Amino acid sequence: MDIPDWESRRVAAVTVALPDGVTPAGTRGRILEAALALYAELGFYGTSIRAIADRVGINSATLYSHYPSKQHVLAELVHVGHRELHTRLTAAVEALPPTEGAAARLSALVRAHVGVHVDYPLLAVVTNSELHVLSPEHAAPSLELRAACRRLLLDILERGAGDGEFTVPDLVLTATAIGAMGMHVAQWSGPGQPYTGERIAETYARLALAMAGAAHG
Repeated sequence: MDIPDWESRRVAAVTVALPDGVTPAGTRGRILEAALALYAELGFYGTSIRAIADRVGINSATLYSHYPSKQHVLAELVHVGHRELHTRLTAAVEALPPTEGAAARLSALVRAHVGVHVDYPLLAVVTNSELHVLSPEHAAPSLELRAACRRLLLDILERGAGDGEFTVPDLVLTATAIGAMGMHVAQWSGPGQPYTGERIAETYARLALAMAGAAHG
């Protein structure tokens, strides 16, 4: 079997992208884009307000008129990422007919999860790696969305186990492993890799079914 060449990539080389519809317009949106690029490459603590302002082409005072602190900028980025994830996961599950079983629901959920991390890798990296920086107050809205996403996955696994579609060794650990598998996609996927987003999503959906002990996974 031929193994595709694997090219490592720097996060800084990935194009900055934020989802439409949930990202502020105008200067606020440009601040988020600039901060996203810097946070992804340098981390929250390695990025200054001045560096963000310089990249946008404004002064620090103007930036402060939109966001009171560097943490407010990060909090909005993290919330944008979680809102996009929750919206896509919910839509993927709700698009299925009620008669569809747990296997189809798990596949749809995992494909949607992978899709977000392929489409917005920098946002996913910052959302997942810098969340711990936020104060409890700033993190709360995003943590609520994260818990709702996790609940969607757990509900599907519980339904599959109850209906006999899945033989899940441990619901919580299986959900954690499936979620982590999808999250890591943002660290390596991209145009320079030999795998398309569609292929990753399809393969990961099959892997998730196997992890859940699906009868025909």
